[in-house]
Amino acid sequence: MALPKETSDSLSHPVVEAPHIAVPPSRRTTGDYAALGVATCGVGFIPVAPGTWGSAVGVVLYAGLVGAFERAGAAAVRDSVAPGRSLEVAFTSALLLVIILVCLAGSWAATRCEKLLKRKDPGSVVVDEVAGQLITFLFVPWGRWPWAMLAGFLAFRLFDIWKPYPINRLEALPSGLGVMADDVLAGAYAATLMSLVTAGYLLLN
Repeated sequence: MALPKETSDSLSHPVVEAPHIAVPPSRRTTGDYAALGVATCGVGFIPVAPGTWGSAVGVVLYAGLVGAFERAGAAAVRDSVAPGRSLEVAFTSALLLVIILVCLAGSWAATRCEKLLKRKDPGSVVVDEVAGQLITFLFVPWGRWPWAMLAGFLAFRLFDIWKPYPINRLEALPSGLGVMADDVLAGAYAATLMSLVTAGYLLLN
């Protein structure tokens, strides 16, 4: 029997969700709570636009990573050690590692949460939005243009809600893979758009 379909911030259904119809808390295990924590990222049960809040978590994670590497670069300059391009390469590698970890953890958590919440792609599962939002920033040179965070946020929300082909087809993939895949591709579309915006900015300045 197929589970009813539900996605975050969709244009085709209300975002309101009823967590109380899930498996009773007394039957949940520690692993279930861990999966819910990873899948909802602390914002999934916000009743209005949980997917947008999930994207905001991705922006905060990206900003935190940028801040950490900016402090490392400032320390290198202070200590008369020129960071050069090695710091940018390290930042991109760190961002890729975070994206991979979020995707792997998200696939596991989303698979488990579909069974817990008895929904196909529950609206409260927003770890996929976190992953897609992080992917959006892959081609943005770190720490140079604060406006890029807002532009990237808007670009990802556009593709995540619009779901141009074949994003809408990937939702049909089974379990957590389907939950994550469409947002990963939406992030790739947004990253492509951001790379073009970045190239245009560099040419004009």
